[in-house]
Amino acid sequence: MPDLTNEQIKKEVMDLHSAIYEKFGYEMKYIRPPKGEFSQRTIAYTNTLGYKTVMWSFAYDDWDENKQGREEYAKKKILDNVHNGAVILLHGNSKDNTNILDYCIKQIKSMGYEFKNLNEFSR
Repeated sequence: MPDLTNEQIKKEVMDLHSAIYEKFGYEMKYIRPPKGEFSQRTIAYTNTLGYKTVMWSFAYDDWDENKQGREEYAKKKILDNVHNGAVILLHGNSKDNTNILDYCIKQIKSMGYEFKNLNEFSR
């Protein structure tokens, strides 16, 4: 994102906003910088577009489609990194995530944690 102009950022973000709204009826208000790459300028600019930047506390290499078929690895990575206030980044293109998500949610709940959306999250 830091390599993009403000105009390019606006186009990408607003195109995504429109697609999410058209498909799901959801008005985006949060943004996660791709690859976690940001600058003071990009955060300030996305703020002017009405978005709050949210980062994650845990991610792993699930985005790499050449590294699929590691479900036990994925389970361990996720479950070993759960903590109060965790924001877990899981990429939607991961078949491993699709296959283990139900299991991980149940395990995390059995550990005494609960899930909340960002609107319910407080510091």
